[in-house]
Amino acid sequence: MLETSARLLKLLSLLQVRRDWTGPELADRLSVDVRTIRRDVDKLRSLGYPVTSLPGATGGYQLGAGAELPPLLLDDDEAVAVAVGLRTAANGTIAGIEETSVRALTKLEQILPTRLRRRVQALQMHTTPLTAAGPTVDAETLTIIAAACRDHQQLRFTYAPTQGEPSKRLVEPQGLVHTGRRWYLVAWDVSKEDWRTFRVDRITTEPTLAARFTPREPPAESLGDFVSRQVASNVYTYQAVLTIHAPLEAVAERTSPVSVSLERIDDNSCLMRTGADSLDRIVFHLLFLGFEFEVHEPAQLAEHVATLITRLQKAITVQG
Repeated sequence: MLETSARLLKLLSLLQVRRDWTGPELADRLSVDVRTIRRDVDKLRSLGYPVTSLPGATGGYQLGAGAELPPLLLDDDEAVAVAVGLRTAANGTIAGIEETSVRALTKLEQILPTRLRRRVQALQMHTTPLTAAGPTVDAETLTIIAAACRDHQQLRFTYAPTQGEPSKRLVEPQGLVHTGRRWYLVAWDVSKEDWRTFRVDRITTEPTLAARFTPREPPAESLGDFVSRQVASNVYTYQAVLTIHAPLEAVAERTSPVSVSLERIDDNSCLMRTGADSLDRIVFHLLFLGFEFEVHEPAQLAEHVATLITRLQKAITVQG
């Protein structure tokens, strides 16, 4: 049988990895009787952990949220993952969170065992981040948006599009999508009566909460796929649809979800949607992919490819 202090830590760890446990389940895991579990739960409560009792014939326990943040119990891999995540956040795209991440990381590294500290430091020493300059988003803005998505509350904000004047928007937020460099909000635009994608860094005022709404059917099974389709072609002068004769996974490795949208046709081909402000850009992009392709839309793109083929053939003839 475990000593009391070790048993309390084990009990706390169990409560953190699953939503609820019955008394007999915990007793079986810790090799004690149900009465001992009740006493140990009371000890955790006295230490500030909000353990609630669940109704039922066998009874049960659940670790809830309290007024204060009690200490967390992390295993080795979880501790390393948190440390790496905090270090990444310190150099990320969310404005205002860098200093907080550094403070939290400092506290965590102070209490990490030597073996784990060495793992984290090795990763830090031998990793060079290659970050692209660009706009950042405010952490408070993301928090407000996420809460509105969770609670089904409308949001009001001023939005500055790529072209045109800023405008006030009233939306029903569905969810956030992060591409690594950009944050996008997918929402139902009340005035446009349609689904829209908003770049969060172009929201120029802090969003304010409005009335609650009944959730709508999402615009796609995956919000990530929806954003990919929106930003890959819809904002450009020319919107292309093509068949790429290569496995979707192979094409995905050579493209970005913010420049193309991919749909599987079969194991050896996929449908690509992309866009650009010139036909030459689309053609050059396709040639650099290194795969055979067929043009479906627009007709101007197929004609432009034919023109380029003729021009290149003439160049070869002249060289000959």
